Amino acid sequence: MMLHRILRRKILMTSLLAASALATPLMAQAQGAYPNKPIKFVVPYSPGGLPDTVARIFAQRLGDKLGQSVVVDNRPGANGVVAAQVLATSPKDGYTFLVTDGSMFSINPAIYRNLGYDYKRDFMPVSLAARAPLYLAVNPKVPVNNFQELVALARSKPGTLNYGSSGIGSTHHLTMEALKATLGLQITHVPFKGTGQSVPALIGGQVEMLWSALPSLVGFVKTGQVRLVANNSAQRSQQEPNVPTIAEVLPGFDFAPLVGVLAATGTPASVIDRISAEMALIAKMPEVIQTLNNAGIEPIGSSPADYNKAILGENERLAKAIVAAGIKPE
Repeated sequence: MMLHRILRRKILMTSLLAASALATPLMAQAQGAYPNKPIKFVVPYSPGGLPDTVARIFAQRLGDKLGQSVVVDNRPGANGVVAAQVLATSPKDGYTFLVTDGSMFSINPAIYRNLGYDYKRDFMPVSLAARAPLYLAVNPKVPVNNFQELVALARSKPGTLNYGSSGIGSTHHLTMEALKATLGLQITHVPFKGTGQSVPALIGGQVEMLWSALPSLVGFVKTGQVRLVANNSAQRSQQEPNVPTIAEVLPGFDFAPLVGVLAATGTPASVIDRISAEMALIAKMPEVIQTLNNAGIEPIGSSPADYNKAILGENERLAKAIVAAGIKPE
């Protein structure tokens, strides 16, 4: 009787172990099937801006490649804090990402106290998606044909020229302040509330120059109402290859806004690598290149390490520009 019970117990244990061995790979397979639900791209701005445009174009193609929808969730407010909180409070499972420009990590921390988020602590870079160079445009009444002539004119008449921007602390503002500081120029700043005000002021002659994205200027370039003399990226743009970069005169000068994808700290590395690889492939698609170029944007696609390097470099350059502009934290 005792022997019979022992044999039954051994048979039962053997059956349980066998069932467990069969179930383990099935469970692992189910857990490893990424993605198995929709992915969210959180954008810290309202629809229509640069990060939103990049997010939507990449989201559509990424969804096609992954077989799951990628939803863009606009969460503007509090200088990026609202979007950062959405990311921080979501599960760290690779289904929620942040798509933003670099100002959230470079300009905002230098201007606003106690933001509530920190790049190195709270975020993991996934992929640098795109850049959008700004162009230095001058009113045709300004007697210059290129950047060197503009610099010579500014030096010959210190304090008499002015420039418009999209507002204090904007990339447009800080690009010019960095340029002024590097070359020792005296050009008066006239801030506006966005390019919707600054570009018409340039056309009307209220300001003599400004930095702006190409879509806001290209129509006026074609009609001869503005002249492009430089761009603020590290290399010339395919959209305007005849317009030189400031970096050709000042090596290392690079203030073109960057847009990338980030995950919350703690997100699995395998997921980050997967999304990064897919983003790089999407950035090479001809239709993506064409669509973004039409909006004045250049697709990139990068590894997490390269994106991290780009963020840190941008932070360093903009920190110096903020000091040059005399901007103090609020």
